[in-house]
Amino acid sequence: MQNHTYRSRQLALPLASIFAAIILAVGTFFGSSGAAHAQQTTASSDRIWQDLKGDVFGDRAILVDTGVVRVEAPKRAQDAAIVPVDIYIDPAKAPDGIKSVTLIIDVNPAPVAATFQIGKDAGVTHLSTRVRVNDYSYLRAIAETQGGELHMAQTFVKASGGCSAPAVKNQDEAIATMGQMKLRQFPPQETMTKAQELQLMIRHPNNSGLQRNPQTQYFIPAHFVQKLSISQADRPILSMEGGISISEDPNFRFDFTAHGTGDIQVEAIDTDGKVFRNQWPLEATGL
Repeated sequence: MQNHTYRSRQLALPLASIFAAIILAVGTFFGSSGAAHAQQTTASSDRIWQDLKGDVFGDRAILVDTGVVRVEAPKRAQDAAIVPVDIYIDPAKAPDGIKSVTLIIDVNPAPVAATFQIGKDAGVTHLSTRVRVNDYSYLRAIAETQGGELHMAQTFVKASGGCSAPAVKNQDEAIATMGQMKLRQFPPQETMTKAQELQLMIRHPNNSGLQRNPQTQYFIPAHFVQKLSISQADRPILSMEGGISISEDPNFRFDFTAHGTGDIQVEAIDTDGKVFRNQWPLEATGL
């Protein structure tokens, strides 16, 4: 009995070592393959960008990581259909001002997510929104100065399937509330700056054209907010030309320099030609 127990222990030790070696090998394989996949997708994203930038900006020089513009997003998206992205502009490094910012997601079916035009003297230094990311990709923010220089910042996001992910709401509910807007205003003590900060929320399905109806499995036609303008008493603050990469229920948060106490005016136009308008007094504490 003792000899049998001793032999069993002798066999168990090598088996335990073998299992440990297998687990280590598998972990190493998946770890190295994950790193390799990230490297491949980084290279793939860069290749797409090399082809894409000429289509969007022609042969214009693009300066990289100059500090004029900065873009932030989570390294790994919790939800690929709603990836938060923040764009920061440093006015000290662009004294003549920024005219526009183009947001590009290399691997998306429509890579140009949006182009934001910034009103002259609007004082916008921060803009955030939510986007769909279809696969591992660089997100790029390209700022154009009033003098015509292009400055780019980029960040890499690990995500998958954002453009075809099912809508959060059913289509009937989305259509019933489509065009409703809310404007949230942040008191200066919350923003820690003298600038006004607003958050605009728009009810709209923003269908990408790649999502399926869960009942019929047919593709839902693309239908999204294509144009947006935000102004104060007819003075432009921010406008956007957007595409399918902007998430369902578009959401924009930004700061600006207020001029007087004129109303905030918003107009949104979708791809069906529907026009949605609203306005709020600047003194309001938020809706």
